[in-house]
Amino acid sequence: MTDALPARRLLLVHAHPDDEVTGTGATMAHYVASGAHVTLVTCTLGEEGEIHVPALSRLAAGEADQLGGYRLVELERACAALGVTDVRLLGGAGRYRDSGMMGLPTNDHPRAFWQADVDEAAAHLVQIMQEIQPQIMITYDENGFYGHPDHIQAHRVAMRAAELAGPAAPEKIYWTAMPLSVLREGMAAFRELDDNPFADVEKVEDLPFGHGDDEIAARLDGTDYYQQKVAAMRAHATQIPDNSWLYGIAGDFGGEFMGVEYFRLVKGERGPGEGPHNWESDLFSGLGADRPVIADAAVR
Repeated sequence: MTDALPARRLLLVHAHPDDEVTGTGATMAHYVASGAHVTLVTCTLGEEGEIHVPALSRLAAGEADQLGGYRLVELERACAALGVTDVRLLGGAGRYRDSGMMGLPTNDHPRAFWQADVDEAAAHLVQIMQEIQPQIMITYDENGFYGHPDHIQAHRVAMRAAELAGPAAPEKIYWTAMPLSVLREGMAAFRELDDNPFADVEKVEDLPFGHGDDEIAARLDGTDYYQQKVAAMRAHATQIPDNSWLYGIAGDFGGEFMGVEYFRLVKGERGPGEGPHNWESDLFSGLGADRPVIADAAVR
């Protein structure tokens, strides 16, 4: 199949439906529009998520336990808004269950992703890597960006798969990130919102997901696609309510905050950049010629 794919191939590994939008939606839309092949792997169906649509409240895990199937439909609609057509569920739909927030009894569910054997889960991802042979992979850092067990596990599985995939492994691996300088600007903007999600935060250094500007490798400007990102967010209606602060940011600041996404580079050589921090503006920067297709990339 790989020889029929575009020369540029990007793989993203996320924990739940809706995670793909908030941190990487503009990046996904940007690369789809540029002609790259974008593959999204989602590790769970998000069965333990909150439900912000009252009419659907009985889908919750403690009642009908049907939220996962509904969120799968939301995921498909969100990806359609972004233009992404290659959407996979790790190990197949329902193989791994949403673990819930850290420390909850749901962490111990026998199918919880948090309980998954990392090598077994990574083997499912290796199969996708062998098929797609992506040059770039995006996932979370060791803390899962903010400490959710499924995000942490997605990180572990993605990084282990990259170790096991042999010649099919991505050449560059990025972790989602947020520069402290951008967080400071954002905090000032949030103070003007009625629904300020960080009202109790005194300084940005106290947040679990900020990084120094020198740790950031790439700034992806997807402002031309932020409306698609907003449309994808609205597809996840059970998780992102109409009055969410995210829509406040989208309405007040447009693509300035919603359309620009940042990444740390943890594998591969950093390519040429620009601006005061010399950040890459293209995740494929520095790769040179398009990666040749390996006819038999199976791990031996």
